[in-house]
Amino acid sequence: MSDVKKIATRESYGKTLVELGAKMPNLVVLDADLAGSTKTGEFQKVYPDRFFDCGIAEGNMMSIAAGLAAAGMVPFASSFAMFASGRAYEQIRNSIGYPHLNVKIGASHAGISVGEDGASHQCLEDLALMRMIPGMVVMCPADDTEARKAVKAAVEHDGPVYIRFGRSPVPVVFDEDYEFQIGKGSILREGKDVSIVANGLCVASALEAADMLAKDGIDAEVVNICTIKPLDDDLIVQTASKTGRVVTVEEHSIIGGLGGAVAECLSEKCPTKMYRIGVRDVFGESGPAGELLHRYMLDGEGVYDQVKAFIED
Repeated sequence: MSDVKKIATRESYGKTLVELGAKMPNLVVLDADLAGSTKTGEFQKVYPDRFFDCGIAEGNMMSIAAGLAAAGMVPFASSFAMFASGRAYEQIRNSIGYPHLNVKIGASHAGISVGEDGASHQCLEDLALMRMIPGMVVMCPADDTEARKAVKAAVEHDGPVYIRFGRSPVPVVFDEDYEFQIGKGSILREGKDVSIVANGLCVASALEAADMLAKDGIDAEVVNICTIKPLDDDLIVQTASKTGRVVTVEEHSIIGGLGGAVAECLSEKCPTKMYRIGVRDVFGESGPAGELLHRYMLDGEGVYDQVKAFIED
């Protein structure tokens, strides 16, 4: 997919906030001294009176966002995923989740692809943490198109939302006609031998792996699941029933994220042979994003190797 246009989803986030700001005078943006990296600085340039730099204090930032939401504003609170979900977990749970306030959390720089920043910044636990909070919507868009539509859908949703964005440019998978809906997945490629269920940058890896598997005579169905919570149980059961094998692929720990959510669904509704591809209970390490994705077998080649081994087992 080297000839495909690539855009970082954090860029999509920043541009969409500016677009929404023109239509919504009650939309405000908060950041934790990372506006240049999270791309909320784009909103700050256009709407400085509605932008609040809360400093390196994510817990305070989430509490401020809660107060703004209680006063009728629609706040987007932004930081790196490691700090948005980890450092501020208590405030998100008790000040946003418990009263079910209308706060949107934009968490960038998630996963192994953060690259050289290393394990301290490569958050592999955020989706698990956020989906545990009652009433929290959790999304991980695959590309620029889906990221922009997810942000717009988050604004229309009444309640707390966590959206995960990436640092590195990723291939554009969807065209502008793509219809996005919270809680609904989509089949990107029909298949009959195995279902590859992916989100985030791993959607592109899954599609690449499916092309490679086709050369071996393996017909893989590729399913995109942006919304981890609420999960599209019907689609998961549908594809599992069709192929009889399910592989999940995510730039996250295999514990508690997409793989965990799909496993929970299938164990209750459609017991199916399954394998989870992701980071296997280890921390990340420093290095170029592409090399790390290859090392942790999250690129197209790595997904291909693991899916093929699973089928042949």
